[in-house]
Amino acid sequence: MSTTPIVECVPNVSEGRDEAVIRAIADQVETVDGVALLDVEPGAATNRTVITFAGPPEAVVEAAVRLARKAAELIDMTTHQGEHPRFGALDVCPLVPVSGITMEETVEYARELGRRLGEEVGLTVYLYEHAATRPERRNLAVVRQGEYEALPERLKDPEWRPDFGPAEFQPRSGATAVGARDFLAAFNVNLNTTSTRRANAIAFDVREKGRILREGDPLTGPIVRDEEGNPVWKPGSLKAVKAIGWYIEEYGICQVSMNLTDLSTTPIHVAFDETCERARDRGVRVTGSELVGLVPLRAMLDAGRYFLRKQKRSTGVSDRELVKIAVRSMGLDELAPFEPEKKIVEYALEARNPRKRLVDRTLRGFVEETASESPAPGGGSVAAAVGALGAALGAMVANLSSHKRGWDERWEEFSEVAERGKAHHDRLLALVDADTDAFDALMAAWRLPESGDAEKAAKEEAVQAAVLAAVEVPLSVMREALASMDVAAEMAEKGLPASVSDAGVAALCARAAVRAAGLNVRINLPQLTDEGRAEAIRREAAALEEEAERRETAVLARVDEALREQEA
Repeated sequence: MSTTPIVECVPNVSEGRDEAVIRAIADQVETVDGVALLDVEPGAATNRTVITFAGPPEAVVEAAVRLARKAAELIDMTTHQGEHPRFGALDVCPLVPVSGITMEETVEYARELGRRLGEEVGLTVYLYEHAATRPERRNLAVVRQGEYEALPERLKDPEWRPDFGPAEFQPRSGATAVGARDFLAAFNVNLNTTSTRRANAIAFDVREKGRILREGDPLTGPIVRDEEGNPVWKPGSLKAVKAIGWYIEEYGICQVSMNLTDLSTTPIHVAFDETCERARDRGVRVTGSELVGLVPLRAMLDAGRYFLRKQKRSTGVSDRELVKIAVRSMGLDELAPFEPEKKIVEYALEARNPRKRLVDRTLRGFVEETASESPAPGGGSVAAAVGALGAALGAMVANLSSHKRGWDERWEEFSEVAERGKAHHDRLLALVDADTDAFDALMAAWRLPESGDAEKAAKEEAVQAAVLAAVEVPLSVMREALASMDVAAEMAEKGLPASVSDAGVAALCARAAVRAAGLNVRINLPQLTDEGRAEAIRREAAALEEEAERRETAVLARVDEALREQEA
């Protein structure tokens, strides 16, 4: 997977009936390179459309600004009517961290988005959730209280001065809430019952809010009240979960329909297993589940690892295998096929990317592309690929060892090694394309114009930045390939005896990757004008090569010893 930070943006616009307007607004997203439009869900009754897109944060912010500009142009709030709470043409516009980015970093992008919407589009903007500048503005319902109709008076109150944009009422556009929030997963668990009452009972068991406490019979008994006469609530078992039970006529079953508002607090697999337990207590069986909308890859990988651990099996398998385990374990394909390229945010982005990465080619395709007349991919990408193969072999030996008959009590030990091997080969795979990208960036820098002194200075700065990247990428390959040799060494020493030769090949590949990447460092280093930095890199590269040779020798000695014992 790419190491590029990815955020999701889920703007809600106050138009759900005019298809031409909705399409014109949504189309703005795909005018920005690198951003993928993932979903457009209009609602006629709510007169509201939820749009979902994702990509690198800077590009997503730009796409959101363009979408907002078009929404402000085409939507007139003076005539808007709908069932959903709203106070603006672009009503809400949250950013959601998906991968490679923290919530704190996402907040900064949300605030930048808010600033641009205020200054460039002329929208009245309030920041909410994690991006809020005041505690009382975290809750969207509070920010939007009174809706559009209350804005003229509310904006006169100094306490409700917007964070960005005009502090006067804008009749056409109203106001917009911009925030940073956790990923919200809409997750439904299927039941083998048609009883909405039973489905609701299970939902009340698991949801954070729980149910109203009653004396005696939990369904019909008198309501327990506090000293002030308010009903007493009994919390459910899952934090950050909202849930209800309902009947789906299309499928003839009931579901527990959940919103998981913080996947780090209650992941999908935890919600699924807990619902299974509570359903069993009530004589109901869970038959499967469904995800509505998209989900981050990490949520599926965590689920796959969770169910493998329950089986006492190694978790150091491929991402695709982890996703497959998660889908099967939770029955996510019971009602409809689960298509990872449509349901997982990162995969959906890749599927919409017109540029085919080297690592996504077939082996034959990668070899033939390397053999072509193009100077990239070259030795750096091949070095990273060889290193990835070595790390993968180390992970394979660990996975096989974890499943050896008689070694059952050691599965966690080998699973941990396999996960380390997998992490190494994932990072090395990312460096396959990173090396080619660095070469392309260097060539682009050399082609910059230099007609005047300012252009010459700008070109030199760009060239030096690109040279440094062209050195740092193969240097990273050296570091990662060397680190992967620890897995090879462990597996040569204590892994499955029948696979000791594979551990030896893993070490050979890693050593080859270190040496090959070292050549790429050396050929680019003379172009770096910072002599102090160049010398430090030169010394580090030499030390990495020396250490790789030492480790290879040690691993092969152990492999040779083990093979002689087997031959005796």
